Amino acid sequence: MSQQSRTASREAASIIALPTHAVGYLALLAAIVTGVIHLQLGNQIAGLNQQLAILFVLNGVGFLAGGAVYVSSYWREALYLVAAAYALTTIVSLFVFQGFSVDAFYMGDTLNTTAVISKAAEAVLAACAVFLYATE
Repeated sequence: MSQQSRTASREAASIIALPTHAVGYLALLAAIVTGVIHLQLGNQIAGLNQQLAILFVLNGVGFLAGGAVYVSSYWREALYLVAAAYALTTIVSLFVFQGFSVDAFYMGDTLNTTAVISKAAEAVLAACAVFLYATE
């Protein structure tokens, strides 16, 4: 067996497929950031509202699982659109629950930096996913 065919066999058997574009790494970082934030928020509000806590945890797991699929050989081009839609849906969800204004980013009179960072990461993820879909 030649060196080239052995390398091809190893690559075909590999389950890990790292991003080929720098924007892919940015998308992965954004998914991890918002995923971890949602897991932390789910844990923080578990005592206040179990239903909402479960939704936060599921959302966090969704982002992290999406990132895991992205760096696997199971990723397909159409999933970029799914990732963009998922991220945009979570952005819209904030406004559905908190109101359609800038006030959605406030807790009382204080800016909720966690919400700002999370939604910014989701917007970056959506933009990256659309860019990667268009360029690949």
